[in-house]
Order: sequence, then structure tokens, then C-alpha cells
Amino acid sequence: MQGLRRDATFCLKTMTENKKFRVGLGVAGGIAAYKAIEVLRLLQKSGCDVRVAMTRHATEFVQPLTFRALTENYVFVDDYAPENPDPIAHINFSQNIDLLLIVPATANIIAKFANGIADDFLSSTYLASTAPVLLAPAMNTTMWENPATRRNIEILKNDGVYFVEPVSGELACKTVGTGKLEDVENIVSQALKMLDAETQRRGDAEISEEEKNLSTLDSRLSTDQDQRPKTKDLKTENILITVGSTREAIDPVRFISNHSSGKMGFALAEMARRRGAKVTVVCGVTSVEAPKDVQVVRAISAEEMFQAVMRELPNATVFIGAAAVSDYRPAKKAATKIKKTEDILTLELEKTTDILSSVSQNRHNGLLVVGFAAETNDVAGYAKSKLEKKNLDLVVANDITKTGAGFNSDTNIATILKRGSDQKIELPLMSKREMADKILDEVVKLRKTISES
Repeated sequence: MQGLRRDATFCLKTMTENKKFRVGLGVAGGIAAYKAIEVLRLLQKSGCDVRVAMTRHATEFVQPLTFRALTENYVFVDDYAPENPDPIAHINFSQNIDLLLIVPATANIIAKFANGIADDFLSSTYLASTAPVLLAPAMNTTMWENPATRRNIEILKNDGVYFVEPVSGELACKTVGTGKLEDVENIVSQALKMLDAETQRRGDAEISEEEKNLSTLDSRLSTDQDQRPKTKDLKTENILITVGSTREAIDPVRFISNHSSGKMGFALAEMARRRGAKVTVVCGVTSVEAPKDVQVVRAISAEEMFQAVMRELPNATVFIGAAAVSDYRPAKKAATKIKKTEDILTLELEKTTDILSSVSQNRHNGLLVVGFAAETNDVAGYAKSKLEKKNLDLVVANDITKTGAGFNSDTNIATILKRGSDQKIELPLMSKREMADKILDEVVKLRKTISES
């Protein structure tokens, strides 16, 4: 958790120094309400001043006193409560924030927002607010997929409301499906990006009340199906990415492979697609599903992956080798299952085709080549050697022995090295999606440098 907090803090470093953003955190009545506490703490660690408003049902899951103790401010539940210090709190609360963030956003509060119902403090605040709005839904899968909910979400998206879509997983009702609240660190990351984009567009000027409306966000920002803010700076790129592990058959039953899950490669594919790129994934064996709206070419062995990459390469403008390709394969594959007759089984191995080197050697004009180096020791040294020997434009080095990095993790730690530069770009512990964005930022910079040369 400490690493995730550092990640959220890191996202804010590009903001105006000592700028204190004001976030209105709305908490609706769902089992995920307790997660709003973690969101609050991460926002505070990132330099935000957070005020909290709750629905009456939310107080049945988390007491207002918890938020009051953490913020040292009154927590609004009812405009007409005798202890309420402000008789028109929903107006003053809503018009003195830079972002209205709802965690969790229940089906009920989404329906109220979409249909203009203002029968409690939070729904009244939404109608009165001129700040950008970001919703993080959480609910049962059936409720999430219900046509009424889908209509309400579409209405809000058309109104300019942003969403941090829920993810698939085991829900409180013990069913498995989409509806689980997105990871807390990603919710905070998206909130900070919205605030950061607002600041950058204004040249770090003071944000005035009139400028808070979501329609004044940076014109470079657009939204996709899940409404995460993003730029379209990769819209001219056709990105080819290898993902996952390969399997090299020993016999019809056994094979040689590795622990790659495909999470980092798919994160790159997802974020590249969000930023406007056309994305093709040559996919080996993975433990997670491919993101939507990317072309997927399946390849199990290193040779199959090599052949698929060579077929797709002529159309690519960027190649990213994120797959963990087997370096060796059995020289001979047994036609039948090898029986357990000896205490020691000796396998003769031969090298597989080096896909990354082959891509670099066959690069066409303008192709950028990015590699990964997963190491256990002398990480920077091996990564630099890989960068030079394979003539790469960029290499992302991972020390897979570090906690929070490596295979199957949802987070990562990396160092980026560039051709012709001694600069090392250190990426601390962060989600793989966040890291994917950082890597793609460097791809954009490389393209700009080439264009200007």
C-alpha cells in the first residue's frame, strides 16, 4: 500500500509546485464505501484538500466521524441537519472544488445524476457543481449490465461526466463478473491526471470559478469507451506488440516456458489504443484477457511468434517486444509422451530465433523498436548491452527480484534507457497501466525528435 501511495504522489509531480487542489469526495451507499477512505488518504498524500459528502445510506457502511477525523472538516450528509454549519452547503460545497469525485458510484446515484433528481445532499451537489465530475462505479454485475444503468451512464457521458470503469472480479455477493470497484490507486491516478491537465492548459494559472466547467478541459484531451482522460498523441502510429510467454514442446504433454502473465504487454496495448494508436498484439500464453479494440494474433511457440511478427511488421510504425520469448527449445520434439524410466532426463536445446534482433535488422524507415530486459542482477548493465547489441531505440529494464515488480504482479518498477543517451529514466513502483503510459510518453518523444531532425 505504501508503494501505491508513492505512485499516486508521483503522478502529481508535474503539477504546480505547492498547488493545493480542492476535491469534493462523494461517498454513495455501497459495500465499497470503505474504499473511499483509501482514496481520501491517497489524495491527501498527493497534496489535495479533500472535503467529503455522503449519502444517508453510505453512513450505514462507514461513519461520517471517520472522514471527519481524517479531514478535520465537517462531513455533509443532510442540508437540513441541525449541526450543519452552512444552510446552503450544497451550493458552497459544490462551487468551491476543482473536481467532484464519487467513490463508489452506485446504480442509484448514477440514476439520480442522469435524471436530474436532487433529493439529498450529494445529488443536489452534483446539479449545483461547475467542476469536472469523475465517477467510480461499483455494483453487482447484473445491475451494471442492466439496460437502465447503461442508458443512465450513456446520458452522463454525453453530459461530459468521466468514468473510471469497474473491473471484473469476485463481488461482495460472491458472484464473479464486472462491477468491482477499480483499484484505488488507479482511481486516484485518473483524478490527479484530470487536475493536472486542467492546470497545464491554463499555464499553471489560478483556476477561477468560471473555468471549472468540464468543457474547458484541455482540448487535447478526449475520452474513449471507459471515459478515462487521455490525449490522442499516438493517433498516427500503428503499434505492434508481443505479449505473454511462449511454449516450446518437449513432447505432446510437456513444454518449456516461463512465468510471464502478459499484464505489462496488455497494459501497453490498452494505453496505446486509448491514446489513438492502431494496435496489433502477437499474443503468446497469458493469464489475463486482451483489452478491447486491439487486433490479436495468437502464437504459442517462439517460431510461431517470429513468423507472426514478420508478417505484421511491414504495417507497423512502432514495435514493442514485451513478450517473454523462450531463448531455447528442444532440438527434437518427441512424437509420444516421454515415459519416466530414468532418474535423469537430458534434453538437447537449440536457440530460438531472436525476434527483437530480427525486427531491428529488418526495420523499415521510421520504425521505432522498443525492447524489455527482465533481469535478476546487473540490470542496467545487461539492459545497456541489449540496447546496443540489438540496435534498439529504447529498452525498459526490470529487476524481477524487487518486491512489486516482475511477472504476474499488477505493479512494476523499471528503468528506461535510450539509444545515444546516458540518461536513465527511473520509474518507481506504480501500476502497470501507469507505467505503460510512461513508456509511451518516451515513444512520443522519440517520434518528435525524429520528426524534427
